[in-house]
Amino acid sequence: MLTYRIAALIMLGMLACPAANAQYVWVDEKGNKQFSDTPPPVSVPKNRIIKGGTPISKTETDSSNAQDAASAPAKPMTTAEKNQDFNKRRAEQAIKDKKATDEQQANADKANNCERAKNYQKILDSGVRVTTADKNGERSYLTDSQREKEVADIKKALSDCK
Repeated sequence: MLTYRIAALIMLGMLACPAANAQYVWVDEKGNKQFSDTPPPVSVPKNRIIKGGTPISKTETDSSNAQDAASAPAKPMTTAEKNQDFNKRRAEQAIKDKKATDEQQANADKANNCERAKNYQKILDSGVRVTTADKNGERSYLTDSQREKEVADIKKALSDCK
């Protein structure tokens, strides 16, 4: 049991060693030693840097910074931003749902109108006398010219149905 603990401690020690390479030590303007895992500020002269991280060439730094900036998000989203994003998505979904419902209703109305037009065409083609109500509410029969006009109108309406 003790050997497992010792082995685990040795393994943890090996994992911590690479982290020590990324430490920076420099002397600030007041003469104090500064220890950090981030590079010293640009204002610190090179001769005051005691220990630096592994040196990276200029071209590698530029390309890695561009890749890091593109791949890493700038900041985590706050709760307010998350709520705003959620409300935006919900509003967009509501618009899509309303549009789909309106389109479905329009298709149902069109199918209903086509069915009524087909039935009216059958009535006109059968030769039965067709009555309509005039502006006074009295019944009047369609004349032959009115019937021909109604047949032409129905054909136009049915051409949109196909």
